[in-house]
Formats: sequence, structure tokens, C-alpha cells
Amino acid sequence: MSIASEFKAFVARGNVLDLAIGVIIGGAFATITKSVTDDLIMPLVGYIFGGVDFSAYFIRLGAIPEGFKGSPDSYADLKTAGVAMLGWGAFLTVVVNFLILAFIIFLLMKGVNALLAAHKKEAEAEAAPTPEEVVLLREIRDSLRKGAADV
Repeated sequence: MSIASEFKAFVARGNVLDLAIGVIIGGAFATITKSVTDDLIMPLVGYIFGGVDFSAYFIRLGAIPEGFKGSPDSYADLKTAGVAMLGWGAFLTVVVNFLILAFIIFLLMKGVNALLAAHKKEAEAEAAPTPEEVVLLREIRDSLRKGAADV
């Protein structure tokens, strides 16, 4: 079997296609989560802590280069100029974004597990009852075991 045909067989398997679909949907979902964090949650947190843009909180470590034309209070301008900084506000935004995404995934998995458990319970309820002959044979077996234990 050639490498090309092996690769074609590998890609044609359902798991690879499922993974590709999951990555695409996950990317789109991450964009939505980032927007919720950046556009809704972090502005509120920034307002509570006294700033409009929470991701703009940083600690400048390096000197501002000669000829710098941006604002010395702008995280984006300083970052573009290559100034060494600790962007703790941007990091905090990413952490909150991760926590929101993790919580949403937790809720989704909890819902899926509940649906699967309900489906399994329903399938077990619909399972055919044990035939009468099998029940009778089990009773005979149990009686024989009990009789053998009494001897």
C-alpha cells in the first residue's frame, strides 16, 4: 500500500473528519467567547476598577525608544514600539476568557452526559423482558445452590 493511499484512508476515517469539524467549530466558538470577554465582561470589570479598558493595565519595564511617536500610556503603542512590559491586564483578560470558555464547555458536557444517561435509561426500560423460561431456570439454579449449601 502506497503512502498516498494510506494517507487517503487515514483522512477518510470518521475520527479525522470529526476532529476537523470540531476544530473549525471550536475556533468560531472561541471568537464568540473572546467577544463576550473583551466587549462585555472586561469593560464592566474595568469600570468597577476605575478604568475603561482593563487590558490597558501594564507595568513598563524598559525605556521608551528615541523617536517614539505614540502615547506613553498606551499599551498597544508601547508594544508596537517593542518596549518591554508586563501586560497583566491583557493576561487577566485572557485568563477570564479561558475560564468562561472552560465553564461553557463544562455546562455543555454536563448537558450531553445528562442526555446520554436519559437515553441509556430509556433504552434499558425498552429492553425486552427476560423470558419466563430463563426466570424459571434461574430459580431452579438458586434452589439447587441453596440445597447444596444446606448439605
